[in-house]
Amino acid sequence: MSDFEDKVVVITGAGGGLGKAHALEFASRGAKVVVNDLGGSGDGVGSSDAADVVVNEIKAAGGEAIANKASVSSKEGAQSIIDDAVSAYGTVDILVNNAGILRDKSFKNMDMADWDMVMDVHLNGSGYVTRAAWPIMYEKNYGRIVFTSSTSGVFGNFGQANYGAAKMGMLGLMNVLAIEGLSKNIRVNCLAPAAETRLIGTIPGRDVDPDNPDPMRHPRLVTPVVLLMCAEDAPTGQTFHAGNGRFSRSATFVNKALEFGADVTFEDLQEKKDQLIDMSSSREMSGLIRVMRQSKKS
Repeated sequence: MSDFEDKVVVITGAGGGLGKAHALEFASRGAKVVVNDLGGSGDGVGSSDAADVVVNEIKAAGGEAIANKASVSSKEGAQSIIDDAVSAYGTVDILVNNAGILRDKSFKNMDMADWDMVMDVHLNGSGYVTRAAWPIMYEKNYGRIVFTSSTSGVFGNFGQANYGAAKMGMLGLMNVLAIEGLSKNIRVNCLAPAAETRLIGTIPGRDVDPDNPDPMRHPRLVTPVVLLMCAEDAPTGQTFHAGNGRFSRSATFVNKALEFGADVTFEDLQEKKDQLIDMSSSREMSGLIRVMRQSKKS
């Protein structure tokens, strides 16, 4: 039996690109899929029946799915996504937060309305939908949650201060929820994908046909790691990178602390600046690792 047979999977922004690829794959493995998509363009404007198109494709292949066209950026819309899942299928097992928009500008030229919009969709939207699903998963002692982050947040990228800040915020949210969900079998991870999608097509100079992506940049090449993050034996508190048939993981590392007395000065630290910056003695660290180490000791 598939890990996903009869699982109820909610995917936001699933009317195309990555979300559609995830939805089709989950459905092909027996999951019941809630396809959420407002149907807007890459910058969040307008609407369409993109969610219905994906649902029809799933049903034509013999799968089960329903559409939801609410915006994740409102609390009411986010709640309606989870409410529709419960109404149709009785519960929520897996949530893939995938909805997103781009409004790129260098920070000097950025209108703060574009800052707010990107934050509302990516970070607030992910928080709203996850909060709506969290009590259900908490009570049933089971849940799998994916936040779709980006290398623009993890590593940075010119012209994407709003997008990068929102995407890095997802790692912070993951770090906390992985700890809070540990005892309830709720596993929470982040994805940093690379693929040709309608969002990429909004970037100046990027000529992308989202309906006919380059085979090596196809969104479906990202989906395997999403399934890995949602499987019965899924990890938690991890950030995975996927695209072009390649998969990797990134993490936070901390080096050995410099120790001074209570009378430490700027000059003391300046003298050992190179040692402070040197990461050769670093080790992976997270709040989740600390919690797990403490539980083993007790």
